Amino acid sequence: MTWSTRELADLAGTTTNTIRYYHRLGLLDEPERRINGYKQYRVPHLVRLLRIRRVAALGVPLSQVPPVGADTRSMVDVLQTLDAELEERIELLKQARTDIDVILREDAPADAPAGFVSVASQLSEADSSILHIYAQLYNEDAMADLRRMVDMDDAARTVGDEIAALPADADETTRQRLAEQLAPTLVQNLIDYPWLSDPDGHLSKSRHLTQQTLIEAVGELYDPAQIDVLTRAGAIAREKVRASRAA
Repeated sequence: MTWSTRELADLAGTTTNTIRYYHRLGLLDEPERRINGYKQYRVPHLVRLLRIRRVAALGVPLSQVPPVGADTRSMVDVLQTLDAELEERIELLKQARTDIDVILREDAPADAPAGFVSVASQLSEADSSILHIYAQLYNEDAMADLRRMVDMDDAARTVGDEIAALPADADETTRQRLAEQLAPTLVQNLIDYPWLSDPDGHLSKSRHLTQQTLIEAVGELYDPAQIDVLTRAGAIAREKVRASRAA
């Protein structure tokens, strides 16, 4: 018994275009033709087609499907690589489902920074944006520490909210007050996470690129008064840590 291209496609659960594509790739031999020019597919063609479909269903790229007559047991390396990729993809999908669950439960924005969904509602637009950028510049260990830093107490959160609402023309007294109120949190962070003073070992990009990117980002995302408060608070915190270590 022989089959036409359409009949073969129906038997294999695929399309005539797919069969023609396999012919062009050299994965499926061209069959003999009848006198009228129609192709005559036979059982070996059906079996070969089903084998190709099986391997492709596992995720093997068609470029790595063995040619006709080859022993598919030679695909061990290909399958091992594919298995590792699938394992990584499964972990990413699991994390995505976890994040989606938190987003829905917390009614958080869908574009909240990865790992910060549970505190997304507490982040200002600028802070959320800078965390997205941090994730491209720092490694996973650093981001894990940043997640712990963001999970601040109520007093620190109140100061953060006030800084987020600070107008660009805020007066000197307000700036200095906020800097002094923010400094204790920064001091604790510098003590708990010493790498903040020397972050090279936690960078995923070059130090130069990281510095330049953060300078541009901070300048774009925060107004002059906010940057001034953050700068002052950082200076106060570093001085307190130096004094503490010297003592």
